[in-house]
Amino acid sequence: MSKAKLEYIWLDGYKPTANLRSKTKVEEDFSGKLEDCPMWSFDGSSTKQAEGGSSDCLLKPVAIYPDPSRRDGYLVMTEVLNSDGTPHESNARATIDDNDNDFWFGFEQEYFIMDTATQLPLGFPVGGYPGPQGMYYCSVGGRNTHGRDFVEEHANLCIDAGLNFEGINQEVASGQWEFQLFAKGAKKAGDEIWIARYLLDRLTEQYGYYIEYHPKPIKGDWNGSGMHANFSNEVLRTCGSKEVYETICEAFRPVTKEHIAVYGEFNDQRLTGEHETQSIHEFSYGISDRGASIRIPIITVENGWKGWLEDRRPASNGDPYKIAARIVKTVKTADVSAILA
Repeated sequence: MSKAKLEYIWLDGYKPTANLRSKTKVEEDFSGKLEDCPMWSFDGSSTKQAEGGSSDCLLKPVAIYPDPSRRDGYLVMTEVLNSDGTPHESNARATIDDNDNDFWFGFEQEYFIMDTATQLPLGFPVGGYPGPQGMYYCSVGGRNTHGRDFVEEHANLCIDAGLNFEGINQEVASGQWEFQLFAKGAKKAGDEIWIARYLLDRLTEQYGYYIEYHPKPIKGDWNGSGMHANFSNEVLRTCGSKEVYETICEAFRPVTKEHIAVYGEFNDQRLTGEHETQSIHEFSYGISDRGASIRIPIITVENGWKGWLEDRRPASNGDPYKIAARIVKTVKTADVSAILA
């Protein structure tokens, strides 16, 4: 009989920023299919998800991917349930109202690679600073490019795991990188970002690095890290109407605070109105405007107002489930029926 290693992955109950947790379940003669992943449990009192006197929480498998780093291994993304089978309060995935997968998301995950020995981003000398921003973005060569081997290995792992991985690039600050993922369905998009983050964090164990998701880990004239959320639904993809786009964008204005509340901790340090951001206290949208809260991509306009929008406010440490759930909810409040009639 063959044995398979199933790595059950979930989000803990720490607030406001959840952490990834995982543990391995060995199964005999496993088919590799999601429907054959059994429910499992864990000690919620160790993850701020239950009290010690009644500590069992359940893990419900919701997505499965081959684990490219382990022989006969699988990565199993799970939702956390209470012992009675209802969604745990920390389970943001269960709040996404997109059961028909009408919403498509492309997340751009930025992050800093940190050296565990120096506690600094790669390229930062101890007791000082590297050269100013300008030459790091999409750079090549040992003077300005730091961490390429690590980033390339992560990309290979994501692709081998079957994620819809779309690209990588070094970002504006030294030691800062980005990867992009796209998925049809808001829940799937969140699943894939979390699996990609898991692979990224696990890979650091081999390099003496760790990943810093804080949206502004280096103060001063250095770009922060975001997780821009590109999104569309059938209306945005097909409407061909500037008025529809403006109506949907305006639906975001009155719920600005509700979006910021789930877009990541310490985001006020990043959304200052500088470094390609809009102020956290303002809301704006514009065509090809990277200083706006929501950017209308020029390709959407050139395609006859058929395409997608980019919410540039989410922070790098944001939960993609919470971000997607809030965006879906807001877009659904926009009444465009009269325009489309």
